[in-house]
Amino acid sequence: MIQLLNLLAAIALLIWGTHMVRTGMLRVLGANLRAVLAHSVRNRFTAALSGVGVTAILQSSTATSLIVSSFVGQGLIALPSALAVMLGADIGTSVMAVVFSRDLSWLSPLFILVGVVLFIARQSTTVGRVGRVLIGLGLMLLALQLVSASATVLTQSATVKALLASVSSDILSEILVGAFLAVLSYSSLAIVLLTAALASTGVIPLPVALGLVLGANLGSGLLGVLTTLKSNIQTRQVPLGNLFFKILGIGIATPLLGLWLTHVRPYLGDTATVVVLFHLSFNVMVGAIFLGLTGTIGRWVELGLPVPRKNTVAGRQRHLDVSALATPSVAISCAVRESMHQADVVETMLRGLLQVIKTDDEALAQELEKMDDTVDELYSDIKYYLTKISREALSESEGRRWTDIISFTINMEQIGDIIERVLIDIEDKKIKPGRAFSEAGMNEISDLHARLVNNLRLGMSVFLNGNVRDAQKLLEEKTRFRDLEHAYAAAHLERLAVNTLQSIETSSLHLDLISDLKRINSHICSIAYPILDSAGALAPNRLRHSVLDAGPEFTASK
Repeated sequence: MIQLLNLLAAIALLIWGTHMVRTGMLRVLGANLRAVLAHSVRNRFTAALSGVGVTAILQSSTATSLIVSSFVGQGLIALPSALAVMLGADIGTSVMAVVFSRDLSWLSPLFILVGVVLFIARQSTTVGRVGRVLIGLGLMLLALQLVSASATVLTQSATVKALLASVSSDILSEILVGAFLAVLSYSSLAIVLLTAALASTGVIPLPVALGLVLGANLGSGLLGVLTTLKSNIQTRQVPLGNLFFKILGIGIATPLLGLWLTHVRPYLGDTATVVVLFHLSFNVMVGAIFLGLTGTIGRWVELGLPVPRKNTVAGRQRHLDVSALATPSVAISCAVRESMHQADVVETMLRGLLQVIKTDDEALAQELEKMDDTVDELYSDIKYYLTKISREALSESEGRRWTDIISFTINMEQIGDIIERVLIDIEDKKIKPGRAFSEAGMNEISDLHARLVNNLRLGMSVFLNGNVRDAQKLLEEKTRFRDLEHAYAAAHLERLAVNTLQSIETSSLHLDLISDLKRINSHICSIAYPILDSAGALAPNRLRHSVLDAGPEFTASK
């Protein structure tokens, strides 16, 4: 009984070590891995090679699948290119299985020792995250030794020998068991290594081990599908296409198992090597056959999972991909895209505001007011999504980006609220009483509004690209806008002094309106402060002023 417990504990340690390596590498290289994948999809071959490299680093084709799926969901790469990356990813994880099957036991204590020292000394830094990766690698190697030792002892039991003697090979059952174990452990790599270790000690026959390896590959494809079930259609297409590769590949390989054992097995050495090289040869075979067919498989996937034609504010596909939360750097990108959509809705409200002022279109005013509910909903969704991202998993730059997104969405939500209140005032004080602004007053409002739209677009660019020069330009606009607001307020008072009827009737609304436009501009200009502060181009007192200018709600949220 104790040996069985030892074996289960060793298996759990192997799975945990794989998890530590995967999450550690994502924390260290997440943004760089995304950049490699994003820039390597010029053709199918470079896409496949990038998949091999990234997955060799991550030790998980499932993690690569989630990253690539999020790119497709965001429209950054085409589905056939993403499927080519996945073919390479499966080869990459097979290569790592071959590496880990070698006798690297001497590295285990070294990796654990160095990793623990680095992790404890610099836990929240990149050095600490590298230490976490080394600990994971050391635990994986240690776990493989423990699996082998525990399995060797178990095979000496008379009960186990009798049980193994009664087991007959059933390829379908073996595939299903391997798939189940891969899904349960969240790692096909761990199951392949475990199968190799068990086969080398005689716990399971070699034909059974090969069936389990095929099942582990199927489980890897199922993992991607299950992980992205709640994501948008584009994101779910990549794992489904990869699952098609697995199923078709297993259909080709299964009838050839006997020939492989007869003609290839004698040249491969020990049993563990046979198992991992079979895993590698299977994925190389799948990649060679299907790399030229990614376009065809992509069309099959699009027929099975058609993208709905939705492009409205309420019915569009959301960018907040739940499956991307496992990869914080990708989740940050999803939040950025959703924040830009929130800003687009705010820009629509702002542009419609001037039309309402000019045309007294009450129906349009009410439609724009309802859009503020969308802005508020987007703010809540983005904020909740960001809270689910592990802050510890973010690098320093990603942590700043996390804060920038929160700040940006708060400002957009505040702007939406101001526009809604302005629209209500226009309805009550201008449209319903049938009043009109003077020609001079209307020109002033139009001028401020045009500057506001331009500043909002500049602010969106600053948030998206982080350009310091644009951020400085945006900050300069705050002073110009404030000076214009003072000048136009003074000009309005001069018109009152000469008893201009239109100026008298709309005096309160006019002054409130230009003041509200100034408040909107202050929120827009607040986008520049985090960028300038990160670049060291902002004096500390200016930062304090920005928070005060943004209002009490912004201060509380910070």
